[in-house]
Amino acid sequence: MSEKLSRSVGFAALSCAVAVALGAFGAHGLADKVSPKDLDTWKTAAHYHLIHSVALVALSLMDTENKLKTVRLLLWIGIVIFAGSLYTLVLSQQRILGAITPLGGLSLISAWVLLGVQCLKSKN
Repeated sequence: MSEKLSRSVGFAALSCAVAVALGAFGAHGLADKVSPKDLDTWKTAAHYHLIHSVALVALSLMDTENKLKTVRLLLWIGIVIFAGSLYTLVLSQQRILGAITPLGGLSLISAWVLLGVQCLKSKN
């Protein structure tokens, strides 16, 4: 495994670990401190964070020629903006942060669309 590939997989794997830790924190540390609606918001953030981090691990492992760099970048941006804004919204109670969450969602959607298009256009 090349150093670049190893680093990409490593960061994605660490993102998975952070997602699991934040999910556990929500279930055990926030359950009696925030509203049920905020707890549900936290669960959504952790869920999307983990799913897309696992996708990053898989894409990093299969993208040995770095052809999916833009897809991976869009996933990272989406995780940070989508999940990050939701985590921050719950902890800070700054509801205005919900206004940027859809930008993260658009980044995640864009990553999946781009991956689909690139795969359908690929000849190998």
